[in-house]
Amino acid sequence: MITLYDCATAPSPRRTRIFLAEKGLAHDTVQVDLRSGEQLGDAYRRINPQCTVPALRTQEGLLLTDNAAIAAYLEARYPSPPLLGETPEEKAEIASWNWRMEFEGLLAIAEALRNSAPAMANRALPGAVDYPQIPALAERGLARVAQFFTLLNERLADHDYIAADRFSVADITAVVAVDFARVVKQKPGEQHPHLLRWRAAMAGRPSMAL
Repeated sequence: MITLYDCATAPSPRRTRIFLAEKGLAHDTVQVDLRSGEQLGDAYRRINPQCTVPALRTQEGLLLTDNAAIAAYLEARYPSPPLLGETPEEKAEIASWNWRMEFEGLLAIAEALRNSAPAMANRALPGAVDYPQIPALAERGLARVAQFFTLLNERLADHDYIAADRFSVADITAVVAVDFARVVKQKPGEQHPHLLRWRAAMAGRPSMAL
């Protein structure tokens, strides 16, 4: 049985939960309490020395500690339905847009949150090493989030999905990023009609409730 080390309130493991649900894969779940710092404790460090979630233990006993590796493994091991594309062209387009959703979306939000939230003082980056907050990066992060919404709205003006005219991991990452932006008090508005239409359509997928 697959085991997912999860945190119900965090965006990164949510991406894996949605991916697993879209694949229809049953799995065990172990909750890791990030708010109490459980990921930094000795017990979890023995499981994942990087002190991050998600982590996924495969049926073969391999531990995967990031969304890129988890998606690559699950797609190869359970190819249907395809979430990383089927043709070389689809695979390339989906990979490119998924990276943009990470870099221009999730990382921008994390930049704003981790460099401003009092609870994350000295925890400006995830992982085992402490880093101090830089307030200017929080300001830049908010500007990047606004641009991210503009990017998505323009992309979705003539597309039903983020990439390759099919539902893919890029849509999963984008949904998680759009929803996660609420933690820095940002959300799409009436100036983003295409983004709002797409998000409403995504809400019809049962996996998105996870």
